[in-house]
Amino acid sequence: MSNKEFDFVVYGASGFTGRLVAEYLVQRGIRGWAMAGRSQGKLAEVRDLVGAPKDTSLIEADASNPSSLSAMCDRAKIILTTVGPYQLYGSELVAACAASGTDYLDLCGEPAWMRHMIDAHEAAAIKSGARIVFSAGFDSIPFDLGVWYLQQAAIAKFGSPAPRVKGRVRKMAGGASGGTMASMKATLRASIKDAGILGLLKNPFALTPGFEGPAQPAGIVPEYDSEAGVWAAPFMMAPINTKNVHRTNFLLKHPYGKDFVYDEMLLTTIGEAGRALVDAAAKAAFSGSGLKPGEGPSKEERESGFYDVIFIGQYPDGKRIQAAVKGDRDPGYGSTSKMISEATLTLLDLKTPGGVFTPGGIMAAPLIDRLVKYAGLTFEIES
Repeated sequence: MSNKEFDFVVYGASGFTGRLVAEYLVQRGIRGWAMAGRSQGKLAEVRDLVGAPKDTSLIEADASNPSSLSAMCDRAKIILTTVGPYQLYGSELVAACAASGTDYLDLCGEPAWMRHMIDAHEAAAIKSGARIVFSAGFDSIPFDLGVWYLQQAAIAKFGSPAPRVKGRVRKMAGGASGGTMASMKATLRASIKDAGILGLLKNPFALTPGFEGPAQPAGIVPEYDSEAGVWAAPFMMAPINTKNVHRTNFLLKHPYGKDFVYDEMLLTTIGEAGRALVDAAAKAAFSGSGLKPGEGPSKEERESGFYDVIFIGQYPDGKRIQAAVKGDRDPGYGSTSKMISEATLTLLDLKTPGGVFTPGGIMAAPLIDRLVKYAGLTFEIES
């Protein structure tokens, strides 16, 4: 793989999120990468728009043309793909990467498809040495790494991991991307046709083949959080984030324990206003945004966005520890484009065996270091 022409390729660079990734890489002064997509003309426009060097290579590749994907894989160590919904446009690329030993990162929030890819290609990835890394954006890096960070501190402080962790979105400005909403709609349509997909969506351990842990909170009904003193609403990203957190625990041989319980919800303001906000949030969580794939907020909206997520570790004897992860851009676009970029650069520096991973399952510590140094994230133990 060291003889590859490019360190990595940004596949989908002419799309909204792909353009943000390219723009961030230019701002970071990163070299050795190429841009790929269906149209060289559109790629050239994006290259010039983001100020990438004129000699940045442009590669024509199309999800409907597997040979073009294989040719792209032959030229790069890593494929960073923003082309979703992945269940519609990602399967052939995962297959090509797993077969050729090419590393792969995406922004997938489609757990049923991810399980299908694990079942279909994990053996090939292990054999070829390809590192297939799903969910390297807002779903699920802040949550996946937030739990890992909390548990490292819990073990250091108390000598054992917290068996119960609550993930709570304390504040957030900016919502899910149009691509995320398209992925959710595609998953719902697929689940209507295939009852097996619905079963995977309901199962918190859908991404841990061969392991079933204890019962987990559903997190789908608004509730009053007595510890926080506020109402908590269902969080639309919880169904994918919680599965990824459990997969990280699984991949790392259960450092959180085999009895680990985890859920995520969205905190609101206190009182009756909070209850009203909760009801509205619960409805919004299942109706989605009006953005379509390829669309997104303005630069001003992205830069004014942020998120603040807390993780509360609890022990049966009353011990408690709390961590916070914060991001300085809107979660769905501004922060996501930085996170997948830094995850790609982190993976580039790692020498690890192949397989199918979460970010936390393969690069938690070095990725946290990069996110703090370059991507505007903070990780902190609050109590």
